[in-house]
Amino acid sequence: MLDFFAERFPAIARVVWHERMARGLVVDEHGEPVTAQRAYQGHLRVFYYRAVPAEPRIPFDEVVLFQDAHLVVADKPHFLPVVPSGKYLRETLLLRLKQKLGLPDLVPLHRIDRDTAGLVLFSVQPATRAAYSALFSQCRMRKVYEAIAPWREELALPLTRESRIVEAGHFMLQHEVSGTPNAITQIELIAQRGALAHYRLRPVTGKRHQLRVHMAGLGLPILGDGLYPTLTPEGQIDYENPLQLLARSVEFIDPITGQQRHFESSHRLKLE
Repeated sequence: MLDFFAERFPAIARVVWHERMARGLVVDEHGEPVTAQRAYQGHLRVFYYRAVPAEPRIPFDEVVLFQDAHLVVADKPHFLPVVPSGKYLRETLLLRLKQKLGLPDLVPLHRIDRDTAGLVLFSVQPATRAAYSALFSQCRMRKVYEAIAPWREELALPLTRESRIVEAGHFMLQHEVSGTPNAITQIELIAQRGALAHYRLRPVTGKRHQLRVHMAGLGLPILGDGLYPTLTPEGQIDYENPLQLLARSVEFIDPITGQQRHFESSHRLKLE
């Protein structure tokens, strides 16, 4: 197995793979350790846990709002990624919850951006995961977001934004193009003060960055957005000025218990 990894991933030194295997950081799909001397086996799913040197601590904590044998509902702070990516591994909602709750099979049922605060749902066990995933794929999960953005008096609210959203040629960005709509967002006004307004956003579909793209397309870029309408280089994180986007609530019928579920984030956006 060591020979295979060294040949398959030449950018990583052989000695590094040897060290990872010795530390038990490489395991197969059955949870068995993959050692350097283990015989190669084709078509075997293998997992390894990478290390991120000097990973920055995200100075905000998540809150578990609900937990049963099948579902975990967490209230995520701004700036915390949901899953490992880039320079974040341990400092992610998934890894924090796995360690805090002792649930190794925990898997997010959906994701929200690192910059967005609010509710994220997790599946506890594989046996019931598909039932909860279907709530999202079949649009049976009623989600409500809130945002602070500029006020445009000429826009007639409430309104529904329908457009086609695709990748914009940069791995971080999406944009609207002509064609059959694949993204729908309902937008309502909550309050308005001066040049800013507090909006309620109800995504009917779940395209990546849908709310940010739709708001920017209406001339209402969400406050603190470093992607839309203009991509700005990521430098020092400004914890004092988070993206003003919040996954405020979710409502659905639990596919396992048949109960009506409703959860609300404890976070609040302030219209200054």
